[in-house]
Amino acid sequence: MADAVVACRDVVQIYASERGTVQALRGVDVDAHAGSVTAVVGPSGSGKSSLLRLLAAIDVPAAGEVTLTGRSLGELSGRRRRRLRRRAVGFVSQRPADNLEPGVPLRRQLRAAARFRQAELAAADELLEELGLSTRAGHRPGELSGGEQQRAALARALIGGPALLVADEPTAELDRTATVDVCASLRRLAADRGLAVVVATHDAAVLAAADRVLHLRDGAVQSATLAGEQRAVIDGAGRVQLPPEVVAWFPNQRVRLEVDPETRTVRIWPS
Repeated sequence: MADAVVACRDVVQIYASERGTVQALRGVDVDAHAGSVTAVVGPSGSGKSSLLRLLAAIDVPAAGEVTLTGRSLGELSGRRRRRLRRRAVGFVSQRPADNLEPGVPLRRQLRAAARFRQAELAAADELLEELGLSTRAGHRPGELSGGEQQRAALARALIGGPALLVADEPTAELDRTATVDVCASLRRLAADRGLAVVVATHDAAVLAAADRVLHLRDGAVQSATLAGEQRAVIDGAGRVQLPPEVVAWFPNQRVRLEVDPETRTVRIWPS
């Protein structure tokens, strides 16, 4: 946990709704490390947005712990948490238009972000150059393509040198060419700047660019894919998430266990 830029341990998140209390996350453990891209996937209602809001220090968990650059969010006042978020987190929303001021040229927007985050104004031009937008610096967002807008959103999010970049389905409204460009930018930024990148997505191109893929279902991490190999996840309480087709083998939700300490294997079968 200490080596991670952001980490969750046994996190629970609960929201009140018109239909009652909703448990959006239940016992989630997640780490994101510098220089890596972590993709989060799952069906609607699986808890992706709730998890991203916690990782980005927008919300605090109902239970469990979230640490960001070594600071526990639950121990911070709202003011200190906002200050930490401003310093340590860059956030990119799904819709390109939501990330930028519509009538303001890119360079002016990035320089305003630099002043807000007490960064050097030269950082704006450096990021525009790094993301291939130097020739578009005087243009307003409406004069850019969708892919250019999202790369501009990445530039704005990275002003001030945050340790964590959180992106919520950043390629959902892009064509294939623009998606490839944004994926390449995410990989390059993670490697060159030592960023921890966490991105919620359904896009196969983003999944292919990720170092690790976390599969969420019903508010819990069902499995993780590392180097193309899908692995089950054991959370901090010892719970294992089984794929839905395997859960069907246990209709009464009771199992018998056989544990062999010598071979360190566990067998389960219906009770």
